Amino acid sequence: MRIVLLLLGTATLAAPLSAQQAKLERPNDWEVRFDRSGTPDSAIYFVSMPPGWHVTTGPAAILYSPASTAEGDFRVQSTIFLFDPGQRHREAYGILIGGKDLDGPNQSYTYFVIRDTGDFLVKRRDGSATETVRQWSPSSAIMKHPGGENAKNVLTIEAKGSAVDFFVNGEKVTSVPRSDLQVDGVVGLRVNHGLNLHVVDLVVEPLGGADGR
Repeated sequence: MRIVLLLLGTATLAAPLSAQQAKLERPNDWEVRFDRSGTPDSAIYFVSMPPGWHVTTGPAAILYSPASTAEGDFRVQSTIFLFDPGQRHREAYGILIGGKDLDGPNQSYTYFVIRDTGDFLVKRRDGSATETVRQWSPSSAIMKHPGGENAKNVLTIEAKGSAVDFFVNGEKVTSVPRSDLQVDGVVGLRVNHGLNLHVVDLVVEPLGGADGR
């Protein structure tokens, strides 16, 4: 089964205008968890804006639909537009897999993020602790913000057999043994501090065939 978390409609890939904001609502099937406990819900602007969602953060957070899960051999992919990060070019954004207990004290997941410096990172979270699986590393595949426009990046995670592969804009940037990661579970998004994004979709589909595609 191929699951596409996508809100259909006319594309609006511009930062929301204040006059529009009153008409936009947070998707009711999604949850938000901030890194810092006690952060007020108003610290994030997260709304349905077809196609997809618009996200403007204060503090760092994860966003997820509890019903969206992946296990076994699968691909998770998201197309994300970054608006001018200003001085926040070192703040990261991307996708998460393997989510468990995301609303509880024993939260765990694997996340794959990029930043406007042209680097990517793979980490694990277990409760309040995080473990770096792949250090910040440069990749020419990452589209940096050009100034005056937005930067489009397609992030993909493919879990097949004993390996998990990570791609940016179709180019594999790293591969990690499955045993080193939390893989099966909820999928979602991770967005760090002070970023303005439009997330077009979050696609979950099984892998099959000789080449896994």
